[in-house]
Amino acid sequence: MCRSNFPVGLILALIAGPVLAHPGHGGDGLGAGLLHPLLGWDHLLAMLAVGLYTARTSAAPWRMPVTFVAAMLAGTGLGAAGIVWPGVETGVAASVLVLGLMVAATMRLPGALPLVVLFALCHGAAHGVEMPADVAQSAELFVLGLALVTALLHAVGYVVGRQMAGLGGRTLERGVGGALALAGMVMLAT
Repeated sequence: MCRSNFPVGLILALIAGPVLAHPGHGGDGLGAGLLHPLLGWDHLLAMLAVGLYTARTSAAPWRMPVTFVAAMLAGTGLGAAGIVWPGVETGVAASVLVLGLMVAATMRLPGALPLVVLFALCHGAAHGVEMPADVAQSAELFVLGLALVTALLHAVGYVVGRQMAGLGGRTLERGVGGALALAGMVMLAT
């Protein structure tokens, strides 16, 4: 395995042009659901951060990602039904900041799972509200796409997190976590 490709891939992923996770992805419900979490920095970074955090801190690596997906799906249902609480978008942006800090801490933090559930509910509510009107007839497929890509992003974050442990240890993790936190601060400021 060539370890030198890892930083190049990470750098390319971070400098790719951002697009917003809002309606208008087009396509059927499944296609729109598959694209939605990939097309917004807030969603993409938070999902990867969950995997990164899990890679270093969890004895049961499935627990946090599965819980996140379940809570996100509940939030998506609430958002699609028009049940959205104030501060959902702030919660989504804050999730990137806080999850970045959690990654930077490089240790298991008490209360992490309930906090991640809260963030998942915010992400889900935002997804439900942003569901494109043209896929309303196939909402189940849209939600399936969201769940699949979210789980995939968690898995990618987990694999990258495991690789980081071998490449630069805690220093690299702290740097990536700090970069995530900084991105979250920028999202909160804009």
